[in-house]
Amino acid sequence: MASEGEGENFQCTSSGDEHSIKIDEFLDRLNTGAEGLSSEEAARRKEVCGGNILQKKEKETPLKKYLRQYKNFFAILLLFGSALSFTAEYLDPGQGNIFIAIALLGVVILNSTFTFIQEYQAQKIMESFQSLMAPTARVKRDGEIVELPASELVPGDVIYLEEGDKVPADARLIEQNTLKVDNSPITGEAEPQLRALECTHEDMLECRNMVFSSTLVQTGNGEAVIFSTGSDTQIGKLSLLTEETVSVETPIRKELNRFVKIISAIAIFLGIVFFIVGFLIQDTFLANLIFAIGIIVANVPEGLLPTVTLALSLASKRMAKRNALIKQLESVETLGSTTVICTDKTGTLTQNKMAVHSVYTGNGYIDVQDDEKPPELLLRVATVCNNSRLSEESPGYRGDPTEGSLLVYADRFKDIKQVQDRYPRLVEYPFDSRVKRMQVICRTPEDDMDSYLKGAPEVVLEMCDRMMVEGEEHELTSQRKDELEEEYLKMAERGERVLAYAYRDVNEVKEYEDKFIFLGFSGALDPARPEAAEAIKRCYRAGVKVVMITGDHPVTATSVSNLVGLNSEDREPILITGPELEKMEPAELKQKLDAKSIIFARTSPLQKLKIVRAFQSAGETVTMTGDGVNDAPAIKNADMGVAMGSGTDVAKESADMILLDDNFATIVNAVEEGRTVFDNIKKFIAYILTSNIPEILPFIAFVLLAIPLPMNVQLILAIDLGTDILPAIALAIEKGEGDIMKRPPRSSDEKLLTPQVLITSYGLKGPIEAAAGFACYFAVLFSGGWVWGQQLAFSDPLYRQAITAFFAAVIICQIANVFTSRTRRQSVFTKGLLSNKMVLLGIASELLILAFIMYQPFVNAIFNTTPVPLEFVLLAVPFAVLLFVADELRKYFIRRGSTTVTKVFGW
Repeated sequence: MASEGEGENFQCTSSGDEHSIKIDEFLDRLNTGAEGLSSEEAARRKEVCGGNILQKKEKETPLKKYLRQYKNFFAILLLFGSALSFTAEYLDPGQGNIFIAIALLGVVILNSTFTFIQEYQAQKIMESFQSLMAPTARVKRDGEIVELPASELVPGDVIYLEEGDKVPADARLIEQNTLKVDNSPITGEAEPQLRALECTHEDMLECRNMVFSSTLVQTGNGEAVIFSTGSDTQIGKLSLLTEETVSVETPIRKELNRFVKIISAIAIFLGIVFFIVGFLIQDTFLANLIFAIGIIVANVPEGLLPTVTLALSLASKRMAKRNALIKQLESVETLGSTTVICTDKTGTLTQNKMAVHSVYTGNGYIDVQDDEKPPELLLRVATVCNNSRLSEESPGYRGDPTEGSLLVYADRFKDIKQVQDRYPRLVEYPFDSRVKRMQVICRTPEDDMDSYLKGAPEVVLEMCDRMMVEGEEHELTSQRKDELEEEYLKMAERGERVLAYAYRDVNEVKEYEDKFIFLGFSGALDPARPEAAEAIKRCYRAGVKVVMITGDHPVTATSVSNLVGLNSEDREPILITGPELEKMEPAELKQKLDAKSIIFARTSPLQKLKIVRAFQSAGETVTMTGDGVNDAPAIKNADMGVAMGSGTDVAKESADMILLDDNFATIVNAVEEGRTVFDNIKKFIAYILTSNIPEILPFIAFVLLAIPLPMNVQLILAIDLGTDILPAIALAIEKGEGDIMKRPPRSSDEKLLTPQVLITSYGLKGPIEAAAGFACYFAVLFSGGWVWGQQLAFSDPLYRQAITAFFAAVIICQIANVFTSRTRRQSVFTKGLLSNKMVLLGIASELLILAFIMYQPFVNAIFNTTPVPLEFVLLAVPFAVLLFVADELRKYFIRRGSTTVTKVFGW
């Protein structure tokens, strides 16, 4: 037991060689021994090293995070407009500015609150890591075994481990009895790993004398000395790596920020310019202040962000019905801009249902499908030389999938438990990647001993000198070996994971390397998902590269790539292993990434992150899938992180999307949905911007032509936050146009707001709407006896009728606009009138709002409107028809390949 003062010179931080130094040196370095620490020494070490918990970086308070939402340019601009409106109301009460102020303030609060809720719910990664830490542990203190909270453990403590325990910290074994640990939370390997006391590998993660925090003891028991706790453990380093990895800003967020800056800059510029012009003409500060507010409000599409949010929400609901659960709404569109999908193998491209597909013996193939019984000896080897267990839960076993599939197969013919009881295991020589075989020595019912062997076919055949044919032993000649090698290669080419079986009688307990009797081969297959191959074809047609990243052996990865069609006549995948990747220079890796198809095998968590970052530095938009804790850093760093529904909580918290069915085809469906979302957002942006021109020109005319203001700010807000919302949402749920998955991914340079969008909205459709508005406005004024230059009070019934007519004309034209905006380049007639019923609902909402604003007395008071004779409203119909025809002609000439029209109007 470490005495007082002994722990003063030990290190809290791992040196990285704890697995390779001699055990005496290891214990000396930690100033401890098999008796553990005293309580006083443990308390002193805890004060130095801290508790065995994952440290969190200091987070923003919820209030600070909420207030940060008000710092974006859009919010600042609208708050400024609201403040000006409150000021105008204070200086000149009763002019309706209070309604403008409240509306603008409400828009900012709603947007900021919604964004805050989204962010607050998404950031729970550290809590998931914390839940992985073992709550209690059995530890030797003061020479006695006690149970303590895992947070109390320190370097130098001796802990006891048994089946079912979660390892509480990183430690080196000093005793073990057939101890097996599931290291999948750290390494991603599904097969439980047998532990040992000696160093077996230069890599700490591969070394069998180590156990790591958060891993689970599957079988056996042991004692270990802790050398790393809390954030210094392997899981702690992954935790910090994930937390410190900066989440990538979504493309749609970048685009919306850019859009807001451009539109806001235009609004501020026009507001200032016309404030100055108006002041020079009228020399009235208050009137020009109200005018500046109007210009800003008219330019800023206040309904844009709520509409985008609703559009993304609706898209996410559609995706949830297709088994893709979106956690962050903006991520919906990111999928549409994906250029590279980095996908896991097991369960995503395959069904994760490993099963024996074929059995070959000296007598030829066994009919597996018809339950033809294989030789007794082969079944015995498959049963006793096996560390998996049968389970009632799907897929029927626990442990390594290949071994589990053997037990499920053998269980058809034998009582597994009875065979294992009759042939008890005396010793196991576990599978090792260097020897590629597993060997057990068992006691037979006759009280003799047999050695049972299974492993890689080429290894097992080399250890055999005889083979079993029809129950009799025959010499295994070189020619017969060549024939067997040819046979197992055929099985491997079918994508099967091939194992060979052999046995021999022995007279002592030791590992044997020759004189075995060959019994046969088995081929296990994890079937490819039926839809995976077609989904991969769709990806390549859409210009999206599919990259497989797996911790599995290269041979397994290659065979699966053959099954799912990652290779074809025009693309042969290149294979890169983890060790090769580790040594690869950035320039060489960048060159490799240009390949049409790539397979990464035997990769580590840091290597997955390296791959993602390498693709991103090459200008790619990366979607990354994963299911384990080890995948979390790469998932979080990717442009689009995708976690499996069957994966760990940490992976799910790090991800932007969760696949409820773990299916690669679901990702491809989501990519299609993401592309459609971008298309549709562009459509309703063009739709919304069109009404900006009939909103801006009245203020310009008011100053330059000295006419009564044709449309007030309240009516502008009624369009932006009322009549435009439902039609815009209707455009947001349009189905994708027919060629959406035949186009290449959109360029990173493609913007939501392009010169072509602005020209179409501001230069083509907007002026037509403004002309309609002025036509109706002047028709009302002149019919009421107004003469040019005459000023009208805001409360004058004629003025109220005129601005109501202007407003009605804009609504009529926007009805035509929503119809023609349903397509970007195809004729709207290809869509069908009733294919999007939401469009009809949107039009009905526009007409209903128009009716309320025209005919409801209470609403008349708010908007300063009044009923207008129908003939004045109908004057806008020819303009609406003109707008529709003009946009259809624009699309027609683009389809015909007109370079000029495409360059000017092709968005």
